[in-house]
Order: sequence, then structure tokens, then C-alpha cells
Amino acid sequence: MTETTRAAVLRAVERVVRYGIVAVFGEGFRKRNPGAIVNAVFAFAATYVPDVLERHCDVEFRPWQRLYAAVAMLAHAVGMLGPYDDTWWWDHVTHTLSSSLLAGVVHAAADRRGKNPRPRVLAVITVAGVVWELLEYVIHAVSERIGIDPLLVSYSRRDTLLDLVFNLVGAALVLAFGDRLLRNFTHDE
Repeated sequence: MTETTRAAVLRAVERVVRYGIVAVFGEGFRKRNPGAIVNAVFAFAATYVPDVLERHCDVEFRPWQRLYAAVAMLAHAVGMLGPYDDTWWWDHVTHTLSSSLLAGVVHAAADRRGKNPRPRVLAVITVAGVVWELLEYVIHAVSERIGIDPLLVSYSRRDTLLDLVFNLVGAALVLAFGDRLLRNFTHDE
């Protein structure tokens, strides 16, 4: 398979993933699940972030990088339909995917500026993870207080700790493989 054909196939799969997110939106609407609806809207919009970054930041994503980001968004959206509650490992996978996306952005940005990405990746992932967990807790608590379905759910202290651990797993993956897999963002190719 040629590189052009492979890229076309991956772009087609990326479109299918977007259709999957639209299906999650439809199912969320059918089930009157505001968490799934809102998550699907944000996930769908996030699949276009690579296009925006390419237009405004002088970068070019590889097709597999676009697909990786889209699959991460689909995993989050699907999770709101039940896997977060029913599948013990789903939350771990989505936290690893999300944190690896953010860690990849931090790694590439630091590398482009000639800075060591390692401490920056760890700092941003740790701080962003704590902020996200606090936001999750506040949204859940306020939703319960006013009697509406929460858009985000805080399950327990153990869950919060595991979320932070899996955020660091995503960061560690980027630290281990980022120099090789993110080279296209640093103009070192």
C-alpha cells in the first residue's frame, strides 16, 4: 500500500469515527442523557482541532495522529453511554488517551521552542489532571444539589487517584515515544 493510499484510508476511517460520535449524540438524545449529548458535541468539535492547528500553527499532522485524536474523542463520548459505569477499565483507557494527547501538545510545543519537554509534560499533566478532577467533583456536587443529571461524575477518592495515575501513564508514553512519534511537529524530519 502506498503512503498516499494509506493516508486516504486513515482519513476515511477518521470520518467513520466522526460518524460514530454523531451516533453517540443521537443515542444520548434518544436516551435523554445530557452527559452523552454534551460530551459528543465537544468530542465532535475536538476532532477538528488538528485542522485548526494546521491552519494557524505551521504544523502538519500525520493521518495516524488525526485518527488517534479522533478515537480518543470517540472513546470519551461512548463512555458516557454506559462503559464508564459498566466497564472497570474504560476510564483508565480514556484518561491515558486524553493525557497522551495533551502531553503530545506540550512535548511538541516545548521541543519547537528548544526547551526540554520532560518536566513541562509532567507538570502540565499533573496540574491539568488535578484541575479536571476538581471540576468533575464540583460539577457533580452542584448537579446533585440542584437535582439534575451531572454532565461529569466523580465516583470516589480511589477513582480520582486512579484517574491521576493513568494521566501519568499517558504522559509517560509520550515521554518514552514522543521524540520519535512527534518529530513532524518539530521540523526535525
